[in-house]
Amino acid sequence: MLPRTLFTADHDEFRKNVRRFLDEECVPHHARWEEQQHIDRSLWNRAGALGFLCLTIPEEYGGMGGDRLYSAVLMEEQMYTGVTGPGFAVHSDIVANYLLNFGTEAQKREWLPKMASGEAVGAVAMTEPGTGSDLQAIKTRAQLDGDEYVINGSKIFITNGYLSDIVVVAARTGDSGSGAKDISLILVENGRAGFTKGAPLKKVGMKAQDTCELFFENVRVPRSNVLGGAEGEGRGFIMLMKELAWERLIIAILSIASAQAALDLTVEYTRGRKVFGKAVAEYQNSRFKLAEMKAQIAVGQVFVDRCLEQVLKGQLTPEAAAVAKLFTSDLVCSVVDECVQLHGGYGYMLEYPIARAFIDNRASRIYGGTNEIMKELIARTM
Repeated sequence: MLPRTLFTADHDEFRKNVRRFLDEECVPHHARWEEQQHIDRSLWNRAGALGFLCLTIPEEYGGMGGDRLYSAVLMEEQMYTGVTGPGFAVHSDIVANYLLNFGTEAQKREWLPKMASGEAVGAVAMTEPGTGSDLQAIKTRAQLDGDEYVINGSKIFITNGYLSDIVVVAARTGDSGSGAKDISLILVENGRAGFTKGAPLKKVGMKAQDTCELFFENVRVPRSNVLGGAEGEGRGFIMLMKELAWERLIIAILSIASAQAALDLTVEYTRGRKVFGKAVAEYQNSRFKLAEMKAQIAVGQVFVDRCLEQVLKGQLTPEAAAVAKLFTSDLVCSVVDECVQLHGGYGYMLEYPIARAFIDNRASRIYGGTNEIMKELIARTM
């Protein structure tokens, strides 16, 4: 197979540290987190103390100042170990990036060091009941009243929402008649009057990941909470679009790593499981299925790595990100389905990691924009 040439010795050493952290401090607790439907709040503090949060944020704001390959390493290792609960990517690579790229200096200095240390957990609230992938149709409104915005509305499927301390909320602040021009991103702190959180949502999979609804009833925030200050008013949709390519590549990174993890589990299982006197892996059907999956994953990994190269150069296009997200999220679902089949009845038992992978990865074709939306975006470039 083609060797991966992206990572340096520093990335490899970081990978070892991440794996140790996940194996020792996450894997043993994951079943309990699935029962309570969110990770322990203390894990955020621990991850921050070890330097695993806000990896690409400059040191002056408390981050590590690394490139996005460090983020990719963390994401991959989470999938290789089956640790789907911690929403580190949303916190560090989405919310923190919004602040770094669009926030005022005061906003950056207020929140980024807290996010890097784990003192503050970040979430982004875009999706609403009834809007799905159509961000221009959001109805949450922020009405200017003197020097404050008054926010009313609700959001759904919010990762890190239940434990969040700071939420980037997409809200309509204007009445221009153009959905895109009316949207602003507003920072809402936990504890503000009228800001409430629903219980963690009962999902089919990814049960350890903190996901909930957020409700805003006459929530007052200072005008200075608009991301980017006065210049950020009405520019929220542009900000969202600028970050979406990276967000979709995150899903591709997670998906291809999950596919590899599922294949590794299945190779090990089929070698040890005997049927009619010989290992499942010795049957031609099994060998061919495993070979097909290995080839497909190898091709997908090369494309994802190529996209990562473009990220490092600041050249990743929305089209390439959409292709990566579409291909890898479809692929991981087909791979885990085949892997469950090769496990037989045990593949349907939740005590086996492949069963959890089966239900955890299905959402990858939905969030970040459904795969139908990805096809539409790709088709527009043809």
